[in-house]
This record gives sequence, structure tokens and C-alpha cells, in this order.
Amino acid sequence: MAKQDKDTPPPLPEPLRVPVADSHTHLDMQGATVEEALATAASVGVTTLVQVGCDLSGSRWAADTAAAHDAVHATVALHPNEAPRIVLGEPDGWSRQGARRAGGDAALDEALAEIDRLAALPQVRGVGETGLDYFRTGPDGVAAQERSFRAHIEIAKRHGKALVIHDREAHDDVLRILREEGAPDRVVFHCYSGDAAMAEVCAAAGYFMSFAGNVTFKNAGPLREALAVAPPELLLVETDAPFLTPAPYRGRANAPYLIPLTLRAMADVKDMAEDALASAVAANTARAFDY
Repeated sequence: MAKQDKDTPPPLPEPLRVPVADSHTHLDMQGATVEEALATAASVGVTTLVQVGCDLSGSRWAADTAAAHDAVHATVALHPNEAPRIVLGEPDGWSRQGARRAGGDAALDEALAEIDRLAALPQVRGVGETGLDYFRTGPDGVAAQERSFRAHIEIAKRHGKALVIHDREAHDDVLRILREEGAPDRVVFHCYSGDAAMAEVCAAAGYFMSFAGNVTFKNAGPLREALAVAPPELLLVETDAPFLTPAPYRGRANAPYLIPLTLRAMADVKDMAEDALASAVAANTARAFDY
């Protein structure tokens, strides 16, 4: 793809007839203003956005943005990769805050206390994205991730909020910790990445499974097999924008207005009418995030 193509936003898809929510987006990492993103999304039938926090500043921003816009709901959390940065530091500055000094467990406790405070706000509908990520964080970071994940589960339960899970190459441990801690009433596997067997485990537990644009990728056969067995009443759709732009625009920046592309691909896999899946997804998202 030419550089010019990569920099050109994908065109508006045909609008959905039944409005849906983008269950997981990062407006603070996208080029448009919040108002522009909401207007463009609404023009194609994406009328509600769940803005997801990944660190303290992003979680505060999510809460403030949701307070200012009726169409936005917030979730707050320390991303699984954020917890080891707080505890161990990060000299190379990969994260948005630049180079980080090690703060130890005390710094993690302090950050979790702020997430706890934010989670009590009425516009905050979920605690997440939290969980485990064995792709980007090495073995030295696992203890911090696990401690943070367990704390987020407790916070979600105490405030009666949804738990939004980031699970990357850590399926067995994520499911184990949910069992050990006792899952909240509402659990969302964001950007679901497990196989069909795991989808059956999640379905039996009543966990929501949110599918993103990567379900449209050529190499995503196992993901489509999982979607095929996931019950319609537990399905959500998301962008994870600006990441995971659906085909045929992979490589360009994602945005909430591209949800119709992913939803239509999901309807094909499920052999469902587009409107029927959209109706289910809209109801499921409202149920998952209690709005």
C-alpha cells in the first residue's frame, strides 16, 4: 500500500439500519476531535462509544469525556503492560509517558487507588482494560500484571461495574485468575483472541466476547471459528481504534465509523441477517455496560 493510501482515512461504509455501539475505542489516540468522531460514527449508525482507559491520565480523560458527552461511556484501568512499567520502570520510553522510573509495589498501589476512585463515578461503566499480556511483557513483568489484574477484579466487583479484559497469549491464566478471584457479574473479553474451545468456556460462564476488525483478516480462521460458536446474546463489536482496522483497509488508522465493516463480516460468519445481529449487539452492549 502506498504511503498516501495509508494516510488517507477509509471511506464511510454504508450506514447500518439498526444503530450499534463501539464497545471499545481509544478516542485519545485518534486524529479526530471527540465531536468529529461522534458525528462521523453516528452518520453510519454507530451511536454509542465506550472510551477505554489504559493508564491514569487516559482513565481520567475517559471519565471526563464521558461526563461531557451522553453518547460516550468510560472504562478506567491500568493496562496489563502499564502495571510492570509502574513497578519496574521502563528505560526505553515505549509507553506514551516516555521513560519511566521504577516505583515498586507502593507506586502500583497508589495508581490502583486512583483507578478505584474513578471507578466509582457514574459515567464510568467498566473497569478495564485489565488482564494479562504475555506478548509484550516478559516473565519479569508477570507478577505485577497478575497483582494488578486481581486488584481490578476486586474494584469491578465492589463498584458493580463491568470487567473489560485484555488477554494476549495468556488465555489459560486469565481464565484461572477469574475462577480464583470470582468473576464480576459482567465480564467482557475485549478483542476476543481465543479459539472455539475457549469461546465455549466463555459462553458457559456468561462472559461477553467482543470481536474487532482482525476477524476480517485472511489469517484469522481460528477467530472466525470461535465467532461461529459464540452465542449471539454474548457478542459485542468493537474497533479498538486506532488499531485493528478491518479489511480491506488494514494498515490505515481505525475509527468508530468503521464498525459496520466488522459487523457485516460477523453477520456473514454467523449466517445472521445484518439487522438481527446489530439488534443483538446493541442490546448486549447496553447490558454489558449497564446503560
